[in-house]
Amino acid sequence: MIVTILVFLVILSILVLIHEAGHFFVARFFNIKVEEFGFGIPPRAFGKKIGETLYSINWLPIGGFVKLYGEDEAGAGKVSLSSSKPKPAPKDESRAFYSRPVWQRFAVVFAGVFMNFVLAVAIVSVLFSIVGVSVPAKHVLVREVLNDSPAEKAGIIAGDIIENINGDEIESPQEVISLTKKHLGEEITLRIQNQGKERIIKITPRKVYPKNQGPLGVGIEPNFETKKYPIWEAPFVGTREVLNQTGLILQGLSNTLVQIFTQGKIPSDVAGPVGIAQITGKIVSIGPSAVLSFMALLSLNLAIINVLPIPALDGGRLLFIVIEGVTRKKVSPRAESMAHTIGMAFLLGLIALITIHDIFRALSGQPILPQLK
Repeated sequence: MIVTILVFLVILSILVLIHEAGHFFVARFFNIKVEEFGFGIPPRAFGKKIGETLYSINWLPIGGFVKLYGEDEAGAGKVSLSSSKPKPAPKDESRAFYSRPVWQRFAVVFAGVFMNFVLAVAIVSVLFSIVGVSVPAKHVLVREVLNDSPAEKAGIIAGDIIENINGDEIESPQEVISLTKKHLGEEITLRIQNQGKERIIKITPRKVYPKNQGPLGVGIEPNFETKKYPIWEAPFVGTREVLNQTGLILQGLSNTLVQIFTQGKIPSDVAGPVGIAQITGKIVSIGPSAVLSFMALLSLNLAIINVLPIPALDGGRLLFIVIEGVTRKKVSPRAESMAHTIGMAFLLGLIALITIHDIFRALSGQPILPQLK
């Protein structure tokens, strides 16, 4: 349990710090004054001023924040970009966030989301290069061999790969089923491969067989192989994979919102902070590569959710900046502040609802996600 909590906190902290680093470095690039870069949620435990920026470590080790000069007070894990104008000293007026052009403010806010996306691509690319990824391969894999079946008697074992039948190359389980049913009661020849060693097996598919079994008495499935991509190719493949996952996440998010608002229920495959922490425990037990994959998925989810045009999120702040850019007129500070307050209340309410749902599932012994049984 302690290991799970520590891993969860480390993953969350890395994701948020990467996000905030995006805001920080782009702000510095545009010479916007950064007053504080904090790790964790205040109250402050330790702080050291380097140059004009205070770098702080706070007591609650979740999240982080960047406080820019000339903005509303920053909250944990976000940059607050209200249009209201504090009164900076005249000498620093040009370095205030609010005084910068629309495109620069847009870049500062969007940088956090972009960094989470880049982190996801980087992790996936490293995994594709070092660990590899399962890709469909030729032929068919024998998953299991049933007792007292023709396959067992012929010497077929789990892990064998069926390459061809009677000289016909096999590409899918359906081809095995089709060919064996064409030759019921007739001897056929299978070319089998296992760990690089090939052998020829003669077998006669039975005409009569038990229910839920086939003529050969084997369980078969598509064959997969582990493919490692060269380091120069992995980023392109990783980006494509992350973009594919982005589409799936958006589709899932859309379905989730529809179910919540039309049916009044939370889908079984949705988890909040409590659920994610429990999932982390199961992921940790699988191994380091699974933890990294999970981290990449969380980083991508954080990027997607944060860019949604909901007030209080980066996407909501981007929306107000875009409105200003299109209309050439700043949104009323009071209206923007109210929108962010309402957006935050909505998000906190949704998180609380999902968290309660997670707790009830845990207390009733149900898995947080059905696929993690």
